[in-house]
Amino acid sequence: MSLSMKNINLTVNEEIYLKDISLDFESGSTNIFLGRTLAGKTSLLRIMAGLDRPDSGRIFVNGKDVTGVSVRKRNISMVYQQFINYPSFTIYENIASPLKILGMDKTKIDRRVRQVAEMLHLESMLDRIPTELSGGQQQRCAIARALVKDSTLLLLDEPLVNLDYKLREELQIDLQDIFKQRDAIVVYTTTEPAEALKLGGNIAVLDKGRMIQTGVTSQVYHKPASIKVAEVFSDPPINLLSCSVDGASIKFGQNLTIPLKGHLSQLASGNYIAGIRSNHLYLNCQNQNDIKLETIVELAEINGSETFIHVDYGTTKLVVQEVGVYSRKIDSTIMIYLDPSNLFIFSESGSLILSPDNRSPEKLL
Repeated sequence: MSLSMKNINLTVNEEIYLKDISLDFESGSTNIFLGRTLAGKTSLLRIMAGLDRPDSGRIFVNGKDVTGVSVRKRNISMVYQQFINYPSFTIYENIASPLKILGMDKTKIDRRVRQVAEMLHLESMLDRIPTELSGGQQQRCAIARALVKDSTLLLLDEPLVNLDYKLREELQIDLQDIFKQRDAIVVYTTTEPAEALKLGGNIAVLDKGRMIQTGVTSQVYHKPASIKVAEVFSDPPINLLSCSVDGASIKFGQNLTIPLKGHLSQLASGNYIAGIRSNHLYLNCQNQNDIKLETIVELAEINGSETFIHVDYGTTKLVVQEVGVYSRKIDSTIMIYLDPSNLFIFSESGSLILSPDNRSPEKLL
């Protein structure tokens, strides 16, 4: 199966929801829509499903125009942020419901239900009703009901967003394995860069209804085409510092000048914007190439087992992401360190000029 979206536009109450979106999908592919809230991800899924119709543009399945075809006439399954289950049905009956509508033989239904239930670790809960399950188990049931139909198009709209961190990690691993076993087109929306990287596949980065970059997920992460893409594909958003190159050195602010080495040696003289992700700023020196910045603490934000330390470097605001729990006094002075080899370089207009040397996503996370 192939699916193509050509020049999709959608405006609601004079507000742009989608602007000139064109994408192609093939069977067996995993495709991520990454963007912040209101980026247009759900609107795009609903148009793909046939729940909504675009103001202009066309959707083709295997070369056939299906733009106006009802969702009931399309072989799709969809999972929403808020799990939806039939409250009076058992888990078995919930999962089996799409197959019963199709009129499938009871023996085949039973085999399919138990197969999918095993994939999602629900095999011991099939006789229960949804209210007897935890929120995570209920979401697994909703996902199982979508998978059991064996649809050619599987749409998942932030399906794990309401689950706790540990359960989300477990399901992300399970879903990767399940997607690999299917020949469907899988489209998965998320606001979280780490989740996008774990799921892999291809990615479309969306911002305010516009598609700002597409490609292989890890490649887009390594080489964001613009500051906007780097901000969306970094959590917290990528740190930015104004800098200038004069001859064989690069200058940050009034007091910091370092020699051009590695990938930075390619830079011509001029003004730039340097970007560095928060997990590549450290509280301790990591190697002899690190440069030291004297900063003022504005906030220490504890998030689970990590601490986001917001600091002020001159007039520039930076965020340091550190594993562990740290208590820092507001307005205290701390030194932070960065390796210049981790710097992205953008033009003053925001286009990517240089990215760090490629390395695995695991090392960049």
